[in-house]
Amino acid sequence: MPNPQTSLSVDVLGLSMANPVVVGSGLLTDQDGNIRRLLAAGAGAVVTKTIHPDPPRQLDERIVRLPIGMLNSTTYSKRPVTRWLQTLRSLAADDLPVIASMHADRPDALGRLAEQVAATGCRALELGISCLNEDGAPDDTPDRVYAYTAAVRRCTDLPISVKLAADEGVEARARAAESGGATAITLSDSIAGTDVSVTGELRLGGVFGYSGPRIRPLVLAAVYTLRRRGFDLPILTG
Repeated sequence: MPNPQTSLSVDVLGLSMANPVVVGSGLLTDQDGNIRRLLAAGAGAVVTKTIHPDPPRQLDERIVRLPIGMLNSTTYSKRPVTRWLQTLRSLAADDLPVIASMHADRPDALGRLAEQVAATGCRALELGISCLNEDGAPDDTPDRVYAYTAAVRRCTDLPISVKLAADEGVEARARAAESGGATAITLSDSIAGTDVSVTGELRLGGVFGYSGPRIRPLVLAAVYTLRRRGFDLPILTG
């Protein structure tokens, strides 16, 4: 009989995965070698660092570790789209369960990027549209979520998960993603946070992304509330 400890095969975003552990988009997933190592170590799937056709390069991108989590001012991958397309073709050729995270400055530009990514053989997308660290980033409203999701859906029939922050108004944004054609949502992107140094100054100079184990109750509360209110799309958590 199969060992129940190893019989965990699941289907997520159309990917047949050996287990439900998905490594989220981040610094570790910005390189082909790291993605392959994470999969070899047992990850069910890996989400790439967010691919952007014109990522900001003048920002002071840093990470500050706190006793209760982590603040970061990082944004998107600085690798060019052409390089990422080569990487995705290589990963797809080896039939590896990889989800491409993407963003762009406008919905139409994200739709064009989705077409390019789909042409590599990549089988699933995550829209990393809720990063609050970009300089001058607009509020993540339901209308904005819908516009980006619908633009990508018009350009591809690949499974799409929309990554959202599990903060105030997440239900409205989740339903906007669903209306725009999302297959799933991902919770949670980092939430707004800051900390004060011993000199009284704000860490990183302002409000940036907060993540770590302490946001888990917020994510679980958001998932519970969405399910209780009849939101039926699959929810990836991280």
